Amino acid sequence: MARATRHFWRTFGPGILFASACIGVSHLVQSTRAGADYGFAVVGFIVLANLFKYPFFEFGSRYAAATGKSILVGYNKEGKWVLWLYFLVSFTSMFTVTAAVTFVTAGMLNNLLGLNIDPLWVSGFLLAICFAILMLGKYNMLDTLLKIVGAVLVISTLVAFFGVIGKGPVTPIENFIPKALYDRSGIIFLIALMGWMPTALDLSAWNSLWAVEKMKQTGYHGKLKEILFDFNFGYLITAVLSLCFLTLGAYVMYGTGEELSNNSTEFSNQVVKLYTRALGSWAYPVIAMAAFSTMFSTTITVLDGYGRAVGETVRMLFFSKSGIKSLYRSTLFVVALTSFGFIAFLSGNLKELVDLATIFSFVVAPIIAWINYKVIFSGQLTQDFLPRTWLKKLALAGLIFLTIFALVYVLVYFL
Repeated sequence: MARATRHFWRTFGPGILFASACIGVSHLVQSTRAGADYGFAVVGFIVLANLFKYPFFEFGSRYAAATGKSILVGYNKEGKWVLWLYFLVSFTSMFTVTAAVTFVTAGMLNNLLGLNIDPLWVSGFLLAICFAILMLGKYNMLDTLLKIVGAVLVISTLVAFFGVIGKGPVTPIENFIPKALYDRSGIIFLIALMGWMPTALDLSAWNSLWAVEKMKQTGYHGKLKEILFDFNFGYLITAVLSLCFLTLGAYVMYGTGEELSNNSTEFSNQVVKLYTRALGSWAYPVIAMAAFSTMFSTTITVLDGYGRAVGETVRMLFFSKSGIKSLYRSTLFVVALTSFGFIAFLSGNLKELVDLATIFSFVVAPIIAWINYKVIFSGQLTQDFLPRTWLKKLALAGLIFLTIFALVYVLVYFL
């Protein structure tokens, strides 16, 4: 029993990092907006997105457990063109994704401290802080920090959720007319919502990178069931909390006529008030801290994830024969600096920035899903590590689901 416990803690952590990357914009922003604008009409789409994306995220952790290497190595074994495809997808999304999460975090910090500083400069400050932390502490500090923040977030969210359930939904205003879900704007929002539910699919490579880093940290190569337990734990948390945030938006804002602001600071104030309406005004500073911590953890995790994934991809594409072991620091700097430029360009409209990042993530999701499926079932893994039949069938259904909705978006947007 003691040995099993030690092994558990030696593999526990990457799943929490994954959850921290997810529980940010997709939950605090998109799920809350969904509940506030459409009530529970979108709950099925959230469940389906979580379900059909699951295999492709799981494949990253599975590959690391089977080989002790990241799934990026698997991409490379399938051919340089596969690695190039992943690089192009990541390169075109990493700046908008990092910019979106950082900009929301800036609003949370302004709201927490009662400041009215331009979110652009607060975003620059946050990117600099995250960069410094990752340079000094790397994986060890990240792993420890996010376990603490994650526990605070889960507890505060569940308390608020049950508090709202206990009070019941707000009474809609007179002559309230719900937003249409299946018109052009509604469908575009649905695609944006599912784009990051639970997060962008190109982040699936991060699971394997963090699992490999955990092995290096502990000197222990976990068994398949141990590594998958860690991943499944994090994934379950993200799925449950996505529905909790949807409920908070639906119970507290749906039918009130209140619109979520495009200003990141005002938006942050509105989100925090969702909690305090359920718990009481006394909880405002506590929840404001929890909300900021949540978004800060997402920002630093996203910056670290892109630093690792894109840095390793560039190394394998261009420097594999030169002896360079890592481009992590260089990639971190480029991502942070360029993301700041994106924020400067789109800082006037929070929804536009978030929707740009989330919609792009969903449109390219079928490509990443197909790549991951190809790697897992191409003969790189031994029979003991291959997914069971039900998971393979779910992956095929997921490929169909993601492709159909990507095509629907293209048709709706351009026609």
